[in-house]
Amino acid sequence: MRRTLPDERPVGLTIAGSDSGGGAGVQADLATMAAHGVYGTSVVTAVTAQHTRGVERSFVLPVEEVEAQLEAVRDDFAIGAAKTGMLATTEIVETVAGRAGEFAFPLVVDPVMVATSGDRLLEPAAERAYEELIAEATVVTPNADEAAVLTGIDVEDGASAREAGERLCELGADAALIKGGHVPGETVRDVLVTDGQRATFEHPRVDTDATHGSGCALAAAIAARLARDDDLETAVGRATDFLARAIRYHYDVGEGPGAVHHLVEQRDDAARERTAEAVRSVVDRFVAADVSPLIPEVGTNVVGATPYAETVAETAAVEGRIARTLSGAKPNRGVRFGASSHVARFLLAAREFHPDLRFAANCRFDADVEDALEDLDWSVAEYDRAAEPGDKETEGGTMEWAARHALGDREDSPVAVIDRGDVGKEATTKLVATDADTLTERTLELCDRLA
Repeated sequence: MRRTLPDERPVGLTIAGSDSGGGAGVQADLATMAAHGVYGTSVVTAVTAQHTRGVERSFVLPVEEVEAQLEAVRDDFAIGAAKTGMLATTEIVETVAGRAGEFAFPLVVDPVMVATSGDRLLEPAAERAYEELIAEATVVTPNADEAAVLTGIDVEDGASAREAGERLCELGADAALIKGGHVPGETVRDVLVTDGQRATFEHPRVDTDATHGSGCALAAAIAARLARDDDLETAVGRATDFLARAIRYHYDVGEGPGAVHHLVEQRDDAARERTAEAVRSVVDRFVAADVSPLIPEVGTNVVGATPYAETVAETAAVEGRIARTLSGAKPNRGVRFGASSHVARFLLAAREFHPDLRFAANCRFDADVEDALEDLDWSVAEYDRAAEPGDKETEGGTMEWAARHALGDREDSPVAVIDRGDVGKEATTKLVATDADTLTERTLELCDRLA
C-alpha cells in the first residue's frame, strides 16, 4: 500500500450563480481559483441555462438553500478569501450581507447588476441592499455601468473612476477597483482606490467580443491571490495581468464569441520545457550542419516563444548567442528563458500580426543572401531602420515598428524578414516559423543555397 501525500492548498469561496456554458459564474470562478493554486468551494445562488450566445432560462434558489450551502462550507473549511457574483434577489443580497459581517477572511464583491446590453439585472430594492454588502467588502469590483448605478457617477476617465472609487469607500468598502473594460479607448485602465490612494493597472485592449465572464474571473483571481496572502495591490495586479491574457487567448468554443481561457497561464507554463527543448534541438542541428556562413557579426540567436507568450521572459533563447568560430558554429552558453532581447522582441511583435509564429533566428544579410532568397522564391518581407520615424533608442519600440512595417498589411506569414540595418546596426535576415523543425529546415536550406 502506498503512502498518501496530501496537497495542502488555501481555500477560496465563491457565492454566485451557475453558468451551464462554463464561461461565467461558479464554473468560471472555480476554474480560476484552481488556476491560481487555490481549492475552490461554492455557494450556488441560481441555476441558469446559458451558452456563448446568451441566457435561455434562470432559476433562483430559495434563500434557505443558499444559507445551508454557506453554513456547510464555513463549518468544514478554513476559508482564505471569498467573492460574490450574481446574487439574483434582494433576499439573497441581504442574506449574504448579513453573514459577511461574520467573515474573518477577505471578501471581494463583484456587483453583478448590469448586463452587457446595458439592461439592469436587479430590482431597485436589491440594488439598495448592495450598499450593506459593500460595507463588508475588502474590495468591490464594479465595471463603469455598475459604478454608475452604485454611486451616480458616470465613469468616463481616470478622474471619474477615482471619484466613483472614493464614493464606494465612503459606503464602507476597504477598497474599490473600478474596471475600465466598458470605457472606450485603446487601453483598458482599471483603477484601484483605497484610503485616498490610487493605483492604475493598464493593458492594451484586445479586439474581441469573448469577454463573457471576465468580471467573474477577475474577482475570483483577486480572491484567490488574497487567499494566498498577497497584499491587495499585488493581488489586483496579478489578477488583471491574468485576465488580459485569458481574454486574448480565449477558448474558441460554442457558436458565440467564445469563452475566457481560465487556464491560459498553466497551459503556457506547461509548455516552457518543451519550448526550451525545441530551441536546443535547433541549436544542435545548426552546430552539426555548421551554419557559419549565415552567422552575422553580432552572432545568431534562436528564439522560441511559448504558445501564449507576452513577454521576453516567456521566450527561450541561447545565452550569448551562437558565434562563428574557426571550428564552426558554437553557442556561447546554454538555452534559458529571457536570454534574447532583439530577436525575441521582433518575434513577439510579429506574433501580433501572425499569432501562429513561435520560432525565429537571425542570420546574415548581404547581396549574396539576397540572391539566395530570390533563388529560393520564398515569401520575403523587409524593413529599413533608416526609414523609422521618431525615437530609435528603444529596441522594443523599434521592433514593434519593424513588425508593423514589414507584416502589418500582409495576409500570409513570410518565411524571411530582411532588416536592412542602420548606422551602427548590422543588416540581418530573420527567419520565422510556426515550429522548430520548419525553422531548422529553412535555415539549412538557405545555408546550402548560399554555399
